[in-house]
Amino acid sequence: MSVLHLLGTAGEGGAETYFVDLVQALNRTGLTGACALRGNTAREALLKQAGVAVKVLRFGGPIDILTRPAVRHFARIMDTRVAVAWMNRAARHTPSGPWARVGRLGGYYNLKYYKGFDHLVANTEDIADWIVGQGWPAGKVSCIPNFAATPQNGIAVDRDSLATPAGAPLLLAMGRLHENKAHDISLQALVQIPDAYLWIAGVGPMEGKLRGLAEALGVADRVRFLGWRTDTSALYRTADVCVFPSRYEPLGNVVIQAWAHGLPVVAAASQGPGALIREGDDGLLVPIDDAEALAGGVQRLLSDPALRKRMAAAGTARVAAEFSEAAVVDQWKSLFADFGAA
Repeated sequence: MSVLHLLGTAGEGGAETYFVDLVQALNRTGLTGACALRGNTAREALLKQAGVAVKVLRFGGPIDILTRPAVRHFARIMDTRVAVAWMNRAARHTPSGPWARVGRLGGYYNLKYYKGFDHLVANTEDIADWIVGQGWPAGKVSCIPNFAATPQNGIAVDRDSLATPAGAPLLLAMGRLHENKAHDISLQALVQIPDAYLWIAGVGPMEGKLRGLAEALGVADRVRFLGWRTDTSALYRTADVCVFPSRYEPLGNVVIQAWAHGLPVVAAASQGPGALIREGDDGLLVPIDDAEALAGGVQRLLSDPALRKRMAAAGTARVAAEFSEAAVVDQWKSLFADFGAA
């Protein structure tokens, strides 16, 4: 009896990365899992290496009439007891059947795609409350946060490989190169921290614009656009401060990952980070779209090693108590057991 996870997006992003992390973690506990997903060679390889059965399907738009019956056929072959739809496109193609349908929501999605589903899982309390506020029965909504992926090893990135001086303060920004992530604010803040370097890890439609902005601001020689990286653990271990100025962020998985690696965080007080971070305890919060405040927060941490150490320790403690892999996986397994998959 298995759990079938469905992912209808092909690109790379935080949700897609966490999809793989969670499926692998559940599989390690002995819970039989399978995945129906849109084609992505790297993602397929990671899941197959973990012993997960994978079915690649189109997951197209409204005129795609083939994916849903193909999912149904695959679900029956895998003796599915629970089908978990990750985001709207997957939900649209998740058929009813002799299995429970669970929607996993990492944002304030249009709930029309989840009509007839048996349960919804939000990754923040605020999203869960919002779902109930939209009329969904409270007894059919759970909040299960993301866990912080276990650090892969203790190896850091060789700064020389990215033309970054060993002694220079190093800031790390993670996330898609998209307007919501506000990498432009990180670049503007860098102007006010003249000795620091900035690594930006991610891909997206704004890369050209951001490179042009770095040139215009005169900081291009201190910025490294890293593209999509699979060695994120090493990046976290190399940096001195994580900057996370997102304008819109329902959760803020970057914050949790930074905590797991002992990296202090300065974040914009958007919805997710604003709820996650305990200001002055395990991180610093600054106003959205305020480059000067972001620079000030970074400079405060860089000038106070004791504060960096204290905040890093507090963040690590938060992960152990609330966002560990074991704690989060147990919550998912308990939910699945309610529907006959365990």
